[in-house]
Amino acid sequence: MLFSQKTKGFFVELNDHAVMLARTSAPLAPFTVEDMRECAPNDPAALAEALNQIQPKKGPSGYLHATVGVFPGKRLVRRHSLELKRVKEPAYFAEVCSQQFRIEQDKYTLAILNANDGGDFDVNKATQKDVIFCGLPIEDANAMQASLLESKIYPERLELGSVAALGGVVDCLAHSKSKAPTLVLEIGADATHSFIVTPNGVEASRPIPQGLDAMVPIVQKELGLKDEESARKLFYSNTFDFTGMGPLLIKRLLKELQSSIGFYEVQTGQSVGQVLSTQLSPKLAWLDTAIAGALGVASLKLDPVPWLQARNVTLPEALAKNAQDIRWFGLLALMVQHHVVHAVPAEEKK
Repeated sequence: MLFSQKTKGFFVELNDHAVMLARTSAPLAPFTVEDMRECAPNDPAALAEALNQIQPKKGPSGYLHATVGVFPGKRLVRRHSLELKRVKEPAYFAEVCSQQFRIEQDKYTLAILNANDGGDFDVNKATQKDVIFCGLPIEDANAMQASLLESKIYPERLELGSVAALGGVVDCLAHSKSKAPTLVLEIGADATHSFIVTPNGVEASRPIPQGLDAMVPIVQKELGLKDEESARKLFYSNTFDFTGMGPLLIKRLLKELQSSIGFYEVQTGQSVGQVLSTQLSPKLAWLDTAIAGALGVASLKLDPVPWLQARNVTLPEALAKNAQDIRWFGLLALMVQHHVVHAVPAEEKK
């Protein structure tokens, strides 16, 4: 039977390495994931083909109506402790944005969430000082929406992929009763977003102006390559085993991570026990192992299937293997975060 679009759910994640797509049996859980596909970014023909496959029967508009997760370069996802006595001052939030995050509040579309459960921060009931500022430049939001529409994707909901993924990791840790503070990394070309999360929420955040591109000149120097472009091609190609060079390539990034972890451990008395890199292409997956090894912690392998099941998202066996690959986690987390962010149920806290 041909399905009508209204009876299905569609989810799309656009990150630096891929466009990930999924179709579910209903727009809201409970539902079953029916199909998962990916294609290369910035390839309109590949995306059009993937959209045809994920939605064989077009809706009347010809657009895929979807919940969309994005990772804009200038995204803001920062934990901050508010001065509760000042939250009702008209200029207070603009001051936090300019002094703490070096951004202009009126040029960003922003949301403020409670750091422990991801719920919206309510200025009138401000009892909890620890919050997460989330946002992106208004200009970027408009450009992304225009680009999605041009690709025949209608974003019914546009989310920061980082927020959905972090909410997913927190909830997944709580469900599996893992108490170890976890370092979550989103390593991009120009910068790395680092977070420390526990089942109680996002405990720390730090943007680090060190990304993959900073490793390219080191590759060039170490391998004696004639120019940076050759080094870049080799680094991103997976035709050379960089594992041995790993400690050298991550040296500067590692210094920043150790500083963040040290500060957190002194503040809380808790040790970070594992690391999870959510945004690496398969060709660069060795970086996660290199970072974990250098930090002396475990590389976290998440199995989201039992967690998804508990949140009324069923993955058939044929797609469960996909779910074991961390690259799909953000898309799966969008499905759960789409309708509610779960605080830890009482029976799971015991």
